[in-house]
Amino acid sequence: MRWLALVLVLVSIGIYYLPDFVGPSGGMAKVASGSLPRVASLKSPDPRNDAVAIPSGRYDSSCVRLGWIETAERARRLVAKQPLAEEAGFKVEEVERELPPLHWVLIPPQPEAVALRQFRDIQRQGIDSYLVTEGENRNAISLGLFESRESAISVLEEKKRQNLNAVLVNFPRNQISYALSFEAEPELAEELVQAVKADYGSNFDFVEIRPCEGVATPEKNP
Repeated sequence: MRWLALVLVLVSIGIYYLPDFVGPSGGMAKVASGSLPRVASLKSPDPRNDAVAIPSGRYDSSCVRLGWIETAERARRLVAKQPLAEEAGFKVEEVERELPPLHWVLIPPQPEAVALRQFRDIQRQGIDSYLVTEGENRNAISLGLFESRESAISVLEEKKRQNLNAVLVNFPRNQISYALSFEAEPELAEELVQAVKADYGSNFDFVEIRPCEGVATPEKNP
């Protein structure tokens, strides 16, 4: 009986300590050293939690230029109508422009006395003309200035039929014109352009909208 009691005690002790050596799948548990990982490190990464890098720098400004305007007074009136003219730094620019030359029908320069005598004779015939009194064509007789080359050639042929020694030359010309310029953020620049165009009441010869030079922009990755 004592042997039987001893066997039962040993069996009881074995049953008590058995779970410490058996894993959840029924096999023997392995003993690992080191610290256990944190619960947070076992979660699947959520892309919504990633930080978004915002590039440094400032947005580009647009530099705007509109022209041409025939007088400085009208350009100043356009600026005065813009509520944000001071904030956008509206400026009136005066520009001397070289325009396409006119086509000039004239009798070439002659000695002053000869030119004056012929001029008076032409005037008596009722031909529209004037005596050039300065410049490289001094003492020439002008018979007309034309923007259209075809019109000038037509008059030239007519004067030749009248036995006038006329020729066709270019007449260089410059013109003082005015433009408006200002600087603003791109969206505001577009709005201001539309406002100025509406106030002007007719089409500009040009409207330039471009990024301003020298404005810091975010660095771009290669």
